[in-house]
Amino acid sequence: MGAPAGRNVLFVVMDTVRKDHLTPYGHDRPTTPTLAAFAEEALVYEEAVAQAPWTLPVHASMFTGLYPADHTATQEAPYLPEDVGTLAEALSSAGYATACYSSNAWITPYTRLTAGFDRQDNFFEVLPGEALSGVAASLWQRVLDSRFRWVADRLVELGNDVHEHLAGGEGADSKTPDIIDRVQAFADDNADDEWFAFVNLMDAHLPYYPPEEYREEFAPGVDPTEVCQNSKEYNSGAREIDETEFEAIRGLYDAEIRHIDAELGRLFDHLKATDQWDDTVVVVCADHGELHGEHGLYGHEFSVYDPLVNVPLMVKHPDLGAGRTDRQVELLDLYDTVLEATAATDAPGAVDARPFEAGRSLLSAGRDVTDGDYAFVDYHRPVVELNQLETKAAEAGVDLPGASRFYSRMRAARRPDAKYIRNERIADEGYRLDADPGETEPVAAGDDPAVGAVRDALERFEARAADRWEADAADADEALDHMDEAAKERLQDLGYME
Repeated sequence: MGAPAGRNVLFVVMDTVRKDHLTPYGHDRPTTPTLAAFAEEALVYEEAVAQAPWTLPVHASMFTGLYPADHTATQEAPYLPEDVGTLAEALSSAGYATACYSSNAWITPYTRLTAGFDRQDNFFEVLPGEALSGVAASLWQRVLDSRFRWVADRLVELGNDVHEHLAGGEGADSKTPDIIDRVQAFADDNADDEWFAFVNLMDAHLPYYPPEEYREEFAPGVDPTEVCQNSKEYNSGAREIDETEFEAIRGLYDAEIRHIDAELGRLFDHLKATDQWDDTVVVVCADHGELHGEHGLYGHEFSVYDPLVNVPLMVKHPDLGAGRTDRQVELLDLYDTVLEATAATDAPGAVDARPFEAGRSLLSAGRDVTDGDYAFVDYHRPVVELNQLETKAAEAGVDLPGASRFYSRMRAARRPDAKYIRNERIADEGYRLDADPGETEPVAAGDDPAVGAVRDALERFEARAADRWEADAADADEALDHMDEAAKERLQDLGYME
């Protein structure tokens, strides 16, 4: 297939960035001057919904156009199956140059999220030297058997632990400047061809060690080593965080976002200076948000509340125009949007990917899909975080009840005015988002027509989706028995084994 007459695409994910901490979404601190300017030439979506509250299933949904229950890339099976085609594979087959630059440990060849990218810098390559790469590859080959999938969960989550280990202040752990440099080089190398560049920027993910200049602006006097940087300590009940400490944490978080914004400004300026900006579709979003004490939670596990799944999304495309919209969309709609923007709508057929759906593309006049007035979230049990939570709880002598949100899978249906959450181990939750945006006052579906309608939509979604809620994680000790000593030592070094 020859190269289509489509536009270049820059697809940026700001990992773990909640929309109310961005200037275009009304934040009262100047965290994102670059995005504020970008919003003047982009369409800003107020009601974009992520398909889960964490990286792997959300990226898999954006790359396949499928819901988590259908692409099955969850912590219970932490990789995209070989028979599921991806957006990058489709664009590559259509003649696009493709590249993926990320320091996120979930976006690697081991999870298959990098399938189809001609160039890729993933977590294992970004680490200094050859650290982890050989052991990681060896481990992954050992754990593809379903009995050992929990080890795969552990392996790809090692990135967060190494991220924390390398974070030594002054933004020392940030790979974002290098990533931006590589995106610029990739765009320049393909200036005469069509290209698709995907970028994941991890600075706003715990732990927060922003560069000094931004820390002094947004968190003056705050020592990152003196605040809680481990969400599991708080969620397990092993450590308390008062509002003063959460304010300090939010300041560090804002400083990290400011760093991301500055680097995006450098990238945008380069594309403009090299006359590539006007020919490039630019998508900027977050894969999920973060909780800083709301609902008694810290981080982005164990819930599907709006600060986690109602995410920022801004798209620059000449057919969209600039402005704001309250049209609700889903992040998986970006799959069809990019296919249309690149004139590659027939390409999925060449790689066994989901066929293009015009009614899902943001470039279409209206959202024309089944239950298109609703968005759906599908959150399988967070095996890795649960293991870490149990460890922190045990160390503090805290008993975690089995009938709790920590052990629950969750599904939700949402529209801008109402939301219904199906919980596996605790009572379901319904909310009127128009009257209660903080989701603090549950409403019974039988008592409110809007909540009842959203519940009915969730039931229809569950009837269409493959139900994976019967699967349980494998026994950890059994899996460890099959590891060699080198692998065990590496997990011990990184804090995953005693």
